[in-house]
Amino acid sequence: MQDMERTQDEKSMLPIQKIKDLDSAIAEGESLDLLRVWGLNRPLRVYVYEMPRKFTYDLLRLFLDTYEETSNLTSNGSPVHRLIEQHSVDYWLWADLLAPESERLVKTVVRVFEQAEADVFYIPFFTTISFFLLEKPQRSLLYRALDWVTRQPAWQRSGGRDHVLPVHHPWSFKSHRRFMKRAIWLLPDLDSTGNWYKPGEVSLEKDVVLPYVPNVEVCNDQCLVRQATIRETLLFFRGRLKRNAGGKVRSKLTVVLKDEPGVVMVEGSTGEAGRIAAQSGMRSSVFCLNPAGDTPSSARLFDAVVSGCIPVIVSDELEPPFEGILDYRKIAIFVSSAQAVQPGWLVKHLQSISSTQVKEMQFQLAKFSKHFEYAFPAQPLGPEDLCWRMIAGKVVLMKLHIRRSQRVVEGSRDVCTCDCRNGNRTSSVH
Repeated sequence: MQDMERTQDEKSMLPIQKIKDLDSAIAEGESLDLLRVWGLNRPLRVYVYEMPRKFTYDLLRLFLDTYEETSNLTSNGSPVHRLIEQHSVDYWLWADLLAPESERLVKTVVRVFEQAEADVFYIPFFTTISFFLLEKPQRSLLYRALDWVTRQPAWQRSGGRDHVLPVHHPWSFKSHRRFMKRAIWLLPDLDSTGNWYKPGEVSLEKDVVLPYVPNVEVCNDQCLVRQATIRETLLFFRGRLKRNAGGKVRSKLTVVLKDEPGVVMVEGSTGEAGRIAAQSGMRSSVFCLNPAGDTPSSARLFDAVVSGCIPVIVSDELEPPFEGILDYRKIAIFVSSAQAVQPGWLVKHLQSISSTQVKEMQFQLAKFSKHFEYAFPAQPLGPEDLCWRMIAGKVVLMKLHIRRSQRVVEGSRDVCTCDCRNGNRTSSVH
């Protein structure tokens, strides 16, 4: 009888609630099962190429020997060496793989020394260091590295489909990517706008998005407890207020937020003083604004997470790291650019979020932080570990494409034409 008395509106809401309940149940099961190896019933087996020193150790030595020379700035005012550190995923993965197995804590991946035993092949070339620290005449090193890799039998067997290439800075290896576009790229984002990657180069199917190395110190458990009572700022942003491409939304946000109560939105500065100011602001704020930069992502998202500040993501094209393993709805607020730039809308939306939900998201932030903290030795469920888990999940599809490429005959379609790169859209189910 009660069912008969429900209004039509109540009945129409039932399917959405059922979807939410099912999603919560699945998510709970996934979190309990997070320690298993994704995609394989054994550790992922990685063969690390022993490339000539000029592509590896010599570049790392160049970085270390010139570290104090921070007067060299990029076009956006960032110290070159700090920028390299933000995109140093190539170093952290390589260092972990090269460590003796007895000293490694991550057991979801194992280094093998016979190519026939490998699931994937890791290319240990420091693309970001070479881009920023080599003079233009020396850039021929990039071509020589490319030539060295593509002459290897394993590359020629698969066309590079089972090779892992770190190209984490969006400028790095840019003029050479077209020759290696079938490899698994380790990226900061996918940027489907076409500003940084050409059509057909990147996709969620093939590549892995990895987090930036945070700019700020991690706010540990004691720090989070201490800061919980002094987060007096509603919404905080410190950084460049004008950017190109998708980052143009920053200028619009500056206009609509400049006089809003509880909002701090200021131009950032480089160097240690700027880093400390950003860290202090994030630790004293409930929400941290994360608009798109020149690309859909920025290190600010991961700075906010390790600072215990709930990210408010205004970046319609963002594809965050390890999605499929991690559920970002637990720790972040996703807002479309169109909504965010409406006068008064964003502040009113944040003020409507209950204190109970804020506390739950802050609790989840404390748990998520470890997923974005690079370390040596690499830690279980840290970014290095989750990177290999994501790659393990791609192995079957990767092998499908390798086998398919080996058996196609003249006249067959050379590539699969399905497009798996759907844009980031806001769903009606949260």
